[in-house]
Amino acid sequence: MPWSQAIRKCPMSPLPRDYPDTTGLPDPSGPTATREGFPQVANNPPRHVAFIVDGNRRWARAHGHPVEQGHQEGADNVCRAVHWCEAVGIETTTWWLLSTDNLNRTTAELHKLLDIISELTRRLAATGHWRMRHLGDPRLLPRSLAAALSEAETTTRHNRGPQINFAVGYSGREDILAAARLIAHQAVTSAGFSVSERSFAQALSTSGLPDPDLVIRSSGEQRLSGFMLWQAALAELYFCPVLWPDFTQSDLHRALAFYANRQRRFGK
Repeated sequence: MPWSQAIRKCPMSPLPRDYPDTTGLPDPSGPTATREGFPQVANNPPRHVAFIVDGNRRWARAHGHPVEQGHQEGADNVCRAVHWCEAVGIETTTWWLLSTDNLNRTTAELHKLLDIISELTRRLAATGHWRMRHLGDPRLLPRSLAAALSEAETTTRHNRGPQINFAVGYSGREDILAAARLIAHQAVTSAGFSVSERSFAQALSTSGLPDPDLVIRSSGEQRLSGFMLWQAALAELYFCPVLWPDFTQSDLHRALAFYANRQRRFGK
């Protein structure tokens, strides 16, 4: 099914009672709206949007389903959401699918979740459209998942679509520590090496990528939980109250409306 048709089939979820007031913010023209129908974002869409995909387990429990079904519904929604992001001109998206803390979950849940992430990676890579990249420590992952992520990165490198980053086995603190170790080694072994914000950023796992302009977290939790701690220093933060499997294209547009109405002065 073409992705444009898949978007049209996505249901629009009702807003929770405590949803933030968006009175006065621009609305999309409908469930298939592009940036042309969303003028306030069209002129200056965020270049990089990072997602903390949260609420899959709570969604499953609320609907009386096993936890793995929540993870599967969440993965299916990531597939839809990457299309929505491309439709409004977002060049780079990052999806935090598995933290290092998540690796402490039960073996049964973790096994199914890792399989779902592997399949999601293959599904997106098989389109031949997006460029994909893994953020995180592959040594913490099963060989099959690490291999799937590495293969996707290699085979999609020259694709012409937007950049998709999967943060799997990722921790912002570990990312900074790994960069610090690399910087320390370079400072000792390379004559004239200069430690700066630029050289440090180049040592992070996101080297070569733009920092996120907007971080979106679903499920109503209002914290970063260690996600992209260095990279998101100047990002706008949007906390959406809906659980990730219920996150719709309208929810994305509300987040973009929030972003479009921010005055990003960067300290000036």
